[in-house]
Amino acid sequence: MSDDIPPSTNAYKKSWFDKFNQLFQGEPQNREDLVDVISGAEQRDLITEDTREMIKGVLEVSDLRVRDIMIPRSQIVTLQIDCSVDELLETVISSAHSRFPVVNEDKDHIEGILLAKDLLKYGFKNSDVPFTLSQVIRPAVVVPESKRVDVLLKEFRSQRYHMAIVVDEYGGVSGLVTIEDILEEIVGEIEDEFDHSSVEDTEVKKISNTVFIVKALTEIDDFNEACGTHFSDEEFDTVGGLVSHAFGHLPERNETIMIDNIEFKVTNADTRRLIQLRVKLPDPDSQTSSDD
Repeated sequence: MSDDIPPSTNAYKKSWFDKFNQLFQGEPQNREDLVDVISGAEQRDLITEDTREMIKGVLEVSDLRVRDIMIPRSQIVTLQIDCSVDELLETVISSAHSRFPVVNEDKDHIEGILLAKDLLKYGFKNSDVPFTLSQVIRPAVVVPESKRVDVLLKEFRSQRYHMAIVVDEYGGVSGLVTIEDILEEIVGEIEDEFDHSSVEDTEVKKISNTVFIVKALTEIDDFNEACGTHFSDEEFDTVGGLVSHAFGHLPERNETIMIDNIEFKVTNADTRRLIQLRVKLPDPDSQTSSDD
């Protein structure tokens, strides 16, 4: 009879035991149980850490509203409907964005959305055709602050647009949201090739004797040691905290402020935090000459 027992009996018994064990464990009953199952899968090397974080991101997105991830009104870069091509190009180049809300007078009067690529054929003296911004802008999509983020992502995909204007309950513009904002909630921050922080891992990078590239999360003590400064860490732990407090608001990219005769320029930031700063110390030669 032993010859009738297939060689895979042990594997069969193991599989049956697993099923029996799962029967008593039951299926996940709530979000916390499901997260535990996902974490357990990672511990058993069934999925990677990145996959676990992405799955958790998908679960969390279903709980978010547009107001939770939108770029606030104060940080929206807009274009005036009556701007010339040269004025438009100056803003497009300096901001490095690809899409811009076009307004009439103020941000509550959105006329449409300009794609930077639609402007290229009119710029740099490439066309003799009279230009008006109204002829190239596209319709703006408007969504309420309370809209669920996962629903908006489906609309982004199905209707093939990438930006929406966010309005409050009174119809005023409160912000904007892009498909990238949603994807970053799932996969983490998306950095492009121009983000210095993705290239250099050091907290403080010396460019010259007076210029440094500094991560915003650099601790004050480490910053003082690297740059020869003497900022106190009693009130703030990081350089980003120090600079944000000095601004009095969350600054945007390219905003500059002087603190103790030291120039801090924001080189990278998102809608929630500072990421990287360019620090310019006073020129010691100019200080010496002024002292004389």
